[in-house]
Amino acid sequence: MALELEKAQIMFKLVRKNNWGAKYDRLEHFKRFPNLDNAKKELGRKDWILIHKKPNFTGISLNNKYKKEIIELIEEQMPYLKETGWVI
Repeated sequence: MALELEKAQIMFKLVRKNNWGAKYDRLEHFKRFPNLDNAKKELGRKDWILIHKKPNFTGISLNNKYKKEIIELIEEQMPYLKETGWVI
């Protein structure tokens, strides 16, 4: 259950920064998440995140094709966000 919440928090951070498609954020900005590697692997397998490997760093962004599913997972794991109207 904690991994699901962590995945939702990672995706929420990407949504807040508007990191969809080719606009990515460096993986090092997510180092506060203890299960980052597991979350990245699972989300990558589902194609919910895109992994951009560059020579000096790795970046991640959200996949536009799964926007509805991503938002549903975030709201399911972080229900307090529903009332705030956080969706872009």
